[in-house]
Amino acid sequence: MLESITSDEVLTFLTQINKNTKQTTKRLRYSLLNAFFNLIKNNMDENIPNPCDTLMLRKIFRNVRGVQWKIFEKEIIDEIIFKTENIRNRLLLELMARGGMRIGEVLKIRPRDIESRKIILHDPKSGREAGVVFIPQKVADRLKEYIRANNIDSDQSVFSLTYGGASPVKVHLTPFPC
Repeated sequence: MLESITSDEVLTFLTQINKNTKQTTKRLRYSLLNAFFNLIKNNMDENIPNPCDTLMLRKIFRNVRGVQWKIFEKEIIDEIIFKTENIRNRLLLELMARGGMRIGEVLKIRPRDIESRKIILHDPKSGREAGVVFIPQKVADRLKEYIRANNIDSDQSVFSLTYGGASPVKVHLTPFPC
């Protein structure tokens, strides 16, 4: 019965179950079906052909090339940070750039989470219960001064922004010389 399955039938089946899905999902489902037929071929009967092993199906369900992210040089990031006039925005940028933190992690920081140059992250994106980020001493000093200047309680969030409010943080730059 398995030997009677054709590549056209596999294509019809995959087309039906993959309606309105992304290419990576289509590729995964094709790979799983291909692995299933290979398992049967290797463990049950070597004479059963794999209907997924055709050039047409491999091309239709090939891997998608990932988008190459543009990585900015350190000097450009430094210039953006140093030209940011708003202290809060500058601190946000410095914590992300120098500490390698995500914006959501920065927005959850409370004064009680800061110990010298160490910031304790509660419920980080890694899935762990807690995480630790080390920041440069100058950034730690600026962060502590910001907390003092704004009278932020130890249980309050340091930055009173939402995720949506933080994404359009405005950085005013002069144009780069050509």
